[in-house]
Amino acid sequence: MAIRKKKNKQKETQDDELLVDIGQVSQDTSDFIDRNQTKIFGGLTILVLLIGGYLAYQNFHVKPQQQAVVEQMSQAQFQFERDSFAVALTNPGAGYPGFLDIIDQYGGTDAGNLASYYAGVSYLNLGQFDAAISFLNDFSADGRVMPIMKYGALGDAHAEKGDLGEALSYYEKAANTNSNEALTPYYLKKAAMLSEKQGNNAEALEMYQKIKSEYPLSADATDIDKYIVRAKSKG
Repeated sequence: MAIRKKKNKQKETQDDELLVDIGQVSQDTSDFIDRNQTKIFGGLTILVLLIGGYLAYQNFHVKPQQQAVVEQMSQAQFQFERDSFAVALTNPGAGYPGFLDIIDQYGGTDAGNLASYYAGVSYLNLGQFDAAISFLNDFSADGRVMPIMKYGALGDAHAEKGDLGEALSYYEKAANTNSNEALTPYYLKKAAMLSEKQGNNAEALEMYQKIKSEYPLSADATDIDKYIVRAKSKG
Protein backbone atom coordinates (compact mmCIF):
# COMPACT_ATOMS: atom_id res chain seq x y z
CA MET A 1 0.00 0.00 0.00
CA ALA A 2 1.18 3.52 -0.75
CA ILE A 3 0.46 4.86 2.74
CA ARG A 4 2.75 7.57 4.10
CA LYS A 5 3.64 7.47 7.78
CA LYS A 6 3.40 10.62 9.85
CA LYS A 7 6.65 12.02 11.18
CA ASN A 8 7.46 11.25 14.81
CA LYS A 9 7.83 14.93 15.63
CA GLN A 10 4.26 15.72 14.62
CA LYS A 11 2.19 16.54 17.67
CA GLU A 12 -0.43 13.94 18.51
CA THR A 13 -3.11 16.60 18.68
CA GLN A 14 -2.49 17.79 15.13
CA ASP A 15 -4.71 15.13 13.60
CA ASP A 16 -7.69 16.56 15.45
CA GLU A 17 -6.96 20.23 14.75
CA LEU A 18 -8.89 22.05 12.06
CA LEU A 19 -7.22 25.41 12.59
CA VAL A 20 -3.79 26.53 13.68
CA ASP A 21 -2.49 29.19 16.03
CA ILE A 22 -0.55 31.39 13.65
CA GLY A 23 1.52 33.58 15.92
CA GLN A 24 1.65 36.77 17.88
CA VAL A 25 0.76 40.06 16.19
CA SER A 26 -1.36 43.09 17.03
CA GLN A 27 -4.61 42.45 18.87
CA ASP A 28 -6.76 43.94 16.13
CA THR A 29 -5.30 41.63 13.50
CA SER A 30 -5.49 38.65 15.83
CA ASP A 31 -9.16 39.29 16.49
CA PHE A 32 -9.80 39.63 12.78
CA ILE A 33 -8.04 36.40 11.92
CA ASP A 34 -9.77 34.55 14.74
CA ARG A 35 -13.06 35.51 13.13
CA ASN A 36 -11.89 34.54 9.66
CA GLN A 37 -9.52 31.58 10.02
CA THR A 38 -11.88 29.36 8.08
CA LYS A 39 -11.60 31.70 5.10
CA ILE A 40 -7.81 31.61 5.31
CA PHE A 41 -7.13 27.92 5.76
CA GLY A 42 -10.35 26.07 5.01
CA GLY A 43 -13.96 26.77 4.25
CA LEU A 44 -14.15 27.07 0.50
CA THR A 45 -10.94 25.13 0.03
CA ILE A 46 -12.45 21.69 -0.30
CA LEU A 47 -15.17 23.01 -2.61
CA VAL A 48 -12.56 24.58 -4.87
CA LEU A 49 -10.44 21.45 -4.72
CA LEU A 50 -13.39 19.36 -5.75
CA ILE A 51 -13.88 21.61 -8.76
CA GLY A 52 -10.21 21.23 -9.65
CA GLY A 53 -10.38 17.48 -9.21
CA TYR A 54 -13.45 17.27 -11.40
CA LEU A 55 -11.76 19.22 -14.18
CA ALA A 56 -8.70 17.01 -14.05
CA TYR A 57 -10.89 13.91 -14.08
CA GLN A 58 -12.70 15.17 -17.17
CA ASN A 59 -9.41 15.96 -18.90
CA PHE A 60 -8.25 12.37 -18.98
CA HIS A 61 -11.64 10.69 -18.89
CA VAL A 62 -12.08 11.37 -22.59
CA LYS A 63 -8.91 9.48 -23.51
CA PRO A 64 -9.96 6.00 -24.67
CA GLN A 65 -6.86 4.29 -23.28
CA GLN A 66 -7.73 5.57 -19.81
CA GLN A 67 -11.32 4.30 -19.79
CA ALA A 68 -10.67 1.11 -17.82
CA VAL A 69 -8.63 2.87 -15.15
CA VAL A 70 -11.24 5.62 -14.86
CA GLU A 71 -13.84 2.96 -14.18
CA GLN A 72 -11.63 1.48 -11.47
CA MET A 73 -11.33 4.85 -9.76
CA SER A 74 -14.98 5.88 -10.05
CA GLN A 75 -16.09 4.46 -6.71
CA ALA A 76 -13.23 6.09 -4.81
CA GLN A 77 -14.08 9.39 -6.47
CA PHE A 78 -17.72 8.93 -5.50
CA GLN A 79 -16.74 8.47 -1.85
CA PHE A 80 -14.42 11.49 -2.07
CA GLU A 81 -17.27 13.67 -3.29
CA ARG A 82 -19.33 12.46 -0.29
CA ASP A 83 -16.51 13.64 2.02
CA SER A 84 -15.84 10.01 2.98
CA PHE A 85 -12.12 10.54 2.68
CA ALA A 86 -10.84 7.59 4.72
CA VAL A 87 -13.12 5.23 2.81
CA ALA A 88 -12.05 6.70 -0.53
CA LEU A 89 -8.41 6.07 0.31
CA THR A 90 -8.63 2.39 1.15
CA ASN A 91 -12.01 0.72 0.67
CA PRO A 92 -14.60 2.62 -1.35
CA GLY A 93 -16.80 -0.45 -1.71
CA ALA A 94 -18.33 -2.59 -4.48
CA GLY A 95 -14.99 -4.32 -4.94
CA TYR A 96 -13.31 -1.23 -6.32
CA PRO A 97 -9.82 -0.09 -5.26
CA GLY A 98 -9.21 3.02 -3.18
CA PHE A 99 -6.91 5.81 -4.22
CA LEU A 100 -3.93 4.18 -2.50
CA ASP A 101 -4.38 0.96 -4.49
CA ILE A 102 -4.84 2.95 -7.70
CA ILE A 103 -1.50 4.63 -7.01
CA ASP A 104 0.16 1.25 -6.40
CA GLN A 105 -1.38 -0.48 -9.41
CA TYR A 106 -1.31 2.31 -11.97
CA GLY A 107 1.61 4.38 -10.80
CA GLY A 108 2.79 5.53 -14.23
CA THR A 109 -0.60 6.45 -15.64
CA ASP A 110 -2.68 9.60 -15.68
CA ALA A 111 -5.09 7.91 -13.28
CA GLY A 112 -2.33 6.99 -10.85
CA ASN A 113 -1.08 10.55 -10.96
CA LEU A 114 -4.54 12.01 -10.35
CA ALA A 115 -5.08 9.54 -7.50
CA SER A 116 -2.10 11.14 -5.76
CA TYR A 117 -3.94 14.46 -5.88
CA TYR A 118 -7.10 12.93 -4.47
CA ALA A 119 -5.09 11.14 -1.78
CA GLY A 120 -3.35 14.35 -0.80
CA VAL A 121 -6.62 16.25 -0.48
CA SER A 122 -8.15 13.35 1.43
CA TYR A 123 -5.33 13.33 3.96
CA LEU A 124 -5.57 17.11 4.24
CA ASN A 125 -9.20 16.79 5.26
CA LEU A 126 -8.37 13.95 7.64
CA GLY A 127 -5.84 16.14 9.44
CA GLN A 128 -2.82 14.06 8.38
CA PHE A 129 -0.86 16.95 6.98
CA ASP A 130 2.52 15.29 6.39
CA ALA A 131 0.84 12.56 4.34
CA ALA A 132 -1.10 15.22 2.45
CA ILE A 133 2.09 17.09 1.58
CA SER A 134 3.81 13.89 0.47
CA PHE A 135 1.06 12.84 -1.93
CA LEU A 136 0.49 16.35 -3.26
CA ASN A 137 4.21 16.63 -4.00
CA ASP A 138 3.96 13.34 -5.91
CA PHE A 139 1.17 14.76 -8.06
CA SER A 140 2.33 16.13 -11.42
CA ALA A 141 -0.03 19.00 -12.17
CA ASP A 142 -0.65 19.94 -15.79
CA GLY A 143 -2.94 22.41 -17.49
CA ARG A 144 -4.09 25.81 -16.31
CA VAL A 145 -6.16 24.79 -13.29
CA MET A 146 -4.49 21.89 -11.53
CA PRO A 147 -1.16 23.61 -10.74
CA ILE A 148 -3.15 26.28 -8.90
CA MET A 149 -5.04 23.62 -6.97
CA LYS A 150 -1.87 21.75 -6.05
CA TYR A 151 -0.12 24.85 -4.72
CA GLY A 152 -3.23 25.96 -2.84
CA ALA A 153 -3.67 22.59 -1.16
CA LEU A 154 0.02 22.53 -0.21
CA GLY A 155 -0.45 25.99 1.27
CA ASP A 156 -3.32 24.75 3.40
CA ALA A 157 -1.38 21.71 4.59
CA HIS A 158 1.64 23.78 5.63
CA ALA A 159 -0.59 26.37 7.29
CA GLU A 160 -2.27 23.66 9.35
CA LYS A 161 1.19 22.46 10.45
CA GLY A 162 2.11 25.98 11.49
CA ASP A 163 4.74 26.34 8.75
CA LEU A 164 3.56 29.82 7.86
CA GLY A 165 6.48 30.79 5.63
CA GLU A 166 5.91 27.71 3.48
CA ALA A 167 2.15 28.27 3.52
CA LEU A 168 2.48 31.85 2.31
CA SER A 169 4.92 30.79 -0.39
CA TYR A 170 2.48 28.22 -1.76
CA TYR A 171 -0.48 30.59 -1.60
CA GLU A 172 1.54 33.10 -3.60
CA LYS A 173 2.47 30.42 -6.12
CA ALA A 174 -1.18 29.50 -6.46
CA ALA A 175 -2.10 33.14 -6.97
CA ASN A 176 0.65 33.76 -9.53
CA THR A 177 0.24 30.61 -11.62
CA ASN A 178 -2.04 30.93 -14.64
CA SER A 179 -4.55 33.71 -14.04
CA ASN A 180 -7.97 32.33 -13.24
CA GLU A 181 -11.02 34.52 -12.55
CA ALA A 182 -12.17 32.40 -9.59
CA LEU A 183 -9.05 30.82 -8.15
CA THR A 184 -6.48 33.61 -8.47
CA PRO A 185 -8.35 36.14 -6.31
CA TYR A 186 -9.25 33.36 -3.87
CA TYR A 187 -5.60 32.53 -3.21
CA LEU A 188 -4.54 36.16 -3.38
CA LYS A 189 -6.93 36.83 -0.52
CA LYS A 190 -5.61 33.88 1.48
CA ALA A 191 -2.05 35.09 0.99
CA ALA A 192 -3.01 38.66 1.87
CA MET A 193 -4.83 37.64 5.05
CA LEU A 194 -1.89 35.53 6.17
CA SER A 195 0.52 38.35 5.38
CA GLU A 196 -1.63 40.71 7.39
CA LYS A 197 -1.70 38.27 10.28
CA GLN A 198 2.10 38.28 10.25
CA GLY A 199 2.19 42.07 10.29
CA ASN A 200 3.20 42.50 6.64
CA ASN A 201 0.51 45.07 5.96
CA ALA A 202 2.10 46.65 2.89
CA GLU A 203 2.29 43.29 1.12
CA ALA A 204 -1.25 42.48 2.15
CA LEU A 205 -2.50 45.83 0.86
CA GLU A 206 -0.85 45.25 -2.50
CA MET A 207 -2.61 41.91 -2.87
CA TYR A 208 -5.98 43.28 -1.78
CA GLN A 209 -5.64 46.09 -4.33
CA LYS A 210 -4.74 43.59 -7.03
CA ILE A 211 -7.99 41.72 -6.35
CA LYS A 212 -9.92 44.99 -6.65
CA SER A 213 -8.24 46.17 -9.84
CA GLU A 214 -7.74 42.90 -11.74
CA TYR A 215 -10.60 40.72 -10.52
CA PRO A 216 -13.41 43.17 -9.74
CA LEU A 217 -16.17 40.69 -10.65
CA SER A 218 -14.87 37.85 -8.50
CA ALA A 219 -16.59 36.72 -5.32
CA ASP A 220 -13.51 37.72 -3.33
CA ALA A 221 -13.76 41.30 -4.58
CA THR A 222 -17.26 41.76 -3.18
CA ASP A 223 -16.09 43.10 0.18
CA ILE A 224 -12.49 43.87 -0.70
CA ASP A 225 -12.75 47.59 0.12
CA LYS A 226 -12.96 46.91 3.84
CA TYR A 227 -9.77 44.84 3.67
CA ILE A 228 -8.03 47.64 1.79
CA VAL A 229 -9.15 50.25 4.33
CA ARG A 230 -8.01 48.14 7.25
CA ALA A 231 -4.59 47.37 5.74
CA LYS A 232 -4.08 51.07 4.95
CA SER A 233 -4.96 52.04 8.50
CA LYS A 234 -2.14 49.87 9.82
CA GLY A 235 0.45 51.50 7.60
